[in-house]
Amino acid sequence: MFPLSIFSKPTLIFLQKLWLKMALERVLVHYDFLAGRFKLNPQSGRLEIDCNSAELVSWWLLQSVRLMSWVTSFKCGGFSIGMSMNHVLLDSVSAQIFIENLATQAFYDKPLAIIPCNDRHLLAARSPPHGEFPHPELFELDLPAGMGPLVLNFKGEESDYTVFSLTSDAINYLKDKATESISSTTSKITVFSVVAALMWRCKALSNYTEHNKARVSTLLNVVDLRSRLNPPLPNSYCGNAILGAASSATCEDIEKWPFSRMVEMVVEAPERVTDEYAKSVIDCLEINKRPLRVEYMVNSWLRMRFGEVVYPWGKPVHSGPVVSHMKEACWIFPDVDGVNALVSLPAKEMKDSWPAFVSSSTIHH
Repeated sequence: MFPLSIFSKPTLIFLQKLWLKMALERVLVHYDFLAGRFKLNPQSGRLEIDCNSAELVSWWLLQSVRLMSWVTSFKCGGFSIGMSMNHVLLDSVSAQIFIENLATQAFYDKPLAIIPCNDRHLLAARSPPHGEFPHPELFELDLPAGMGPLVLNFKGEESDYTVFSLTSDAINYLKDKATESISSTTSKITVFSVVAALMWRCKALSNYTEHNKARVSTLLNVVDLRSRLNPPLPNSYCGNAILGAASSATCEDIEKWPFSRMVEMVVEAPERVTDEYAKSVIDCLEINKRPLRVEYMVNSWLRMRFGEVVYPWGKPVHSGPVVSHMKEACWIFPDVDGVNALVSLPAKEMKDSWPAFVSSSTIHH
């Protein structure tokens, strides 16, 4: 799921409900697939959206697994809107477009901000499908014929949630460390690349012992495929058009390497995702339903514009991700002076991650 929270200034409670109800009823006309149900196609083994063109009942939809939405009012008069969207249907870019369109439909006289492109055939496998590259981001599995895609289970072990905060000074310090011995051919070092490298190091070393030095830790760097395909997908493409670009290393190497090497690997992984590579991944998924090799996935919300969306009651005072049961994911989002990283880990790993985090990000004057 794609969880999101939006906090707003005080306004009249009945107007909140009126605006949101009207906006949902109007915007969901353009997202009718959210009224469908997931079903498994026995011939292809793929999940499909089963739409029967029945009338959409928006308030029933709010409690479906495709989209959930709720409003919380506070004594001060402020309120928050929480939304959770199924990631099978919408990635972060699509969710951004949905929120922008939802905001326009809360006004009486505004058109959609962006007409969504709902054509999922644009990401169909080639005929016949053929994988041309090795894909470390996918598991090697030999699934029985007709078996559907493997679903990750996020239940079981309880997690601790922590927001790691990095000031602008700390980020500049990490950038300086990243340039100490980094290759001259490496692209410009970004805020995301240094924070993602730091989070990967913390995750890899959180359960590092003398007995598991050879364990391979894999980071998936989320890549938007829209501009990487040929022809490119429309910017308004509404679906899941992301891919995890993999970086892998043993825990022993991660413990010994300079920070610059970690950053270099984070930067290089997305550069491998070309049109040919992306289509090869799609074909591999079509052939044998290989799931993502998720040990740790880092998602960037640094360019998301959720906080810039204008509603009838104004812009939000805060917007950002919500805690998730996914122990395999980290969300990086902007703060007033720097960035935050929302992390979910088992309790012991969380306790052991702090020393790695502090030793890597503390500025020594």
